[in-house]
Amino acid sequence: MAGPAAQPAFKSPRYIVIEGPIRVGKSTLAKVLAEQMHARRAFDCEDNPFLSDFYDEKPGAAFRAQMYFLYDRHRRLTEMRPGEDNAPVVSDFLFEKDKIFAYINLDNEELKLYEKYFDLFSPSVPVPDLVIYLQAKPEVLRKRVSKKGVPSERQISPEYVEAVASAYEHFFFRYSASDLLVVDTTDIDFVERNHDLQELLRRLRQPVKGTQYFLPLGQSD
Repeated sequence: MAGPAAQPAFKSPRYIVIEGPIRVGKSTLAKVLAEQMHARRAFDCEDNPFLSDFYDEKPGAAFRAQMYFLYDRHRRLTEMRPGEDNAPVVSDFLFEKDKIFAYINLDNEELKLYEKYFDLFSPSVPVPDLVIYLQAKPEVLRKRVSKKGVPSERQISPEYVEAVASAYEHFFFRYSASDLLVVDTTDIDFVERNHDLQELLRRLRQPVKGTQYFLPLGQSD
């Protein structure tokens, strides 16, 4: 009698996306993962020329900033899609997250036009093998924004940080396009504590199927 079929060996995901609200640590983690995997890295846009006007609440700036993000994020991801050499890719943004901010910041008429362009661009964007969603409580995010001290972020209100964090929660509660690992960074810090980072890296050497949650050793429900 034949024995049980051997389980296929675990294959590390080749296209990983790190996501989460502002100052949750996604760029830091993406940089570390890219180095570990010898991967190419897709950076989110950091030079949107309309962002400062948006934070200053100038009329029309939200729509201009959002359309620039949509175009630039599409360009970056389509340029960085895994190639014939199958080199892994790590991105610190998910294309679909662009809609999170569009729904928060645009009015109904602007949204109608925005969605036409989103639907035009979306089919050509590669789908990740794994998304790592970093979350944290709004008060933790506000402290990190203040600590970072980026000039363009000084105008960000506590209410806006809370709205973004809540919108991310709703988005990823329904997300099913890729395997998803949810990581609450409220009590862990990849930047300041190397032990927290090493624990997560060990977890990523194991399969993630569907939606799973990362709970570091020493923490309980």
